[in-house]
Amino acid sequence: MSNSSTLFATKNTETCPECGAELVIRSGRHGPFLGCSRYPECQYIRPLRAQSDGHIVKVLDRQLCPECGATLVLRQGRYGMFIGCSEYPACTHTELIDKPDETAITCPQCQQGKLLQRKSRYGKTFHACDRYPECQFTINLKPVAGTCVICQYPLLVEKRTAQGMKLFCASKLCGKPVAESE
Repeated sequence: MSNSSTLFATKNTETCPECGAELVIRSGRHGPFLGCSRYPECQYIRPLRAQSDGHIVKVLDRQLCPECGATLVLRQGRYGMFIGCSEYPACTHTELIDKPDETAITCPQCQQGKLLQRKSRYGKTFHACDRYPECQFTINLKPVAGTCVICQYPLLVEKRTAQGMKLFCASKLCGKPVAESE
């Protein structure tokens, strides 16, 4: 395991069965795992049980649930790590670790919501309306505020072309390139 593949390391209460050092929670390309804090001297690792939804990874001391007052815990779910109440299922409070990036761009479909950056279960980034499930607008490219001069669609997207980044109409019916000065 290289240090570049480690996205985060969090302390845990378990000790390494090989050397007795503290185990830390790390994240690699195959998901979170427990590893010895003395790496690279000790190379002990153990996978976390990612297949069980809501598996408690770590108790977050002195952090209380705003709904019921119980202790919050770090959990591993099928879409990644999240913070949840230790009293689940009696209390269903959850918090995202990586909050979605909200844009100031209005949803072109419902004209009420804002577009949020989301990640699919496969790690792909897309943008969707924050009023989901009422509005199910999604787009796979980066949205840019603007109006298409050809069809008057109220959203543009950024695409990488051989000539560099270009703006295009976000409408599936139009899709024409738009000059940046327009």
